[in-house]
Amino acid sequence: MTATQQTFRLDRDCIATMIPGGQPFELSRGELVLVTQTLGDSVTVQTAHGYLVRLNPADSAAMGLAASPSPGAAAGDPAQPFELDNVVAALRNVFDPEIPINVVDLGLIYRCDAQRLPDGTHRIEIDMSMTAPGCGMGDILKQDAEVAARSVAGVGDVQVELVWDPPWGIERISDAAKLQLGMM
Repeated sequence: MTATQQTFRLDRDCIATMIPGGQPFELSRGELVLVTQTLGDSVTVQTAHGYLVRLNPADSAAMGLAASPSPGAAAGDPAQPFELDNVVAALRNVFDPEIPINVVDLGLIYRCDAQRLPDGTHRIEIDMSMTAPGCGMGDILKQDAEVAARSVAGVGDVQVELVWDPPWGIERISDAAKLQLGMM
């Protein structure tokens, strides 16, 4: 894994996601980028023109910028019993692309419930928010949360909803995250 604040030359073309707008952004092979954040499967880089973009997990792993992405649909080790705490732990590997804090400690997860399904697996229902209603990264983080939850043993279905009520505020950030951000 490449450390943050290092320049890296891309060894392939890839489509990234603009931060915070969420629009696709094409990066070309040979382009120099500055790695600003490598957390979980998420890698954020700054382009030569100053744009912040998030590389998708497959491209960032293929270029050696992050660990291989979680298999997602593999649903963890089937020999392990299901525990909702493991879903929350998996969500702690989903990071905001601008703030180096996971979505749980950032206070973006409003609800995480499990319902047992007839086949013995569990349906996970997650309500999450974004730091701002106009955040274009909502669908990306929603997908990341779904992949993370599906990676847990005993999970058969995942439903992630973006919610805006109540509005997110800094009081939702965990004390540990506030300390990390220098807010305490």
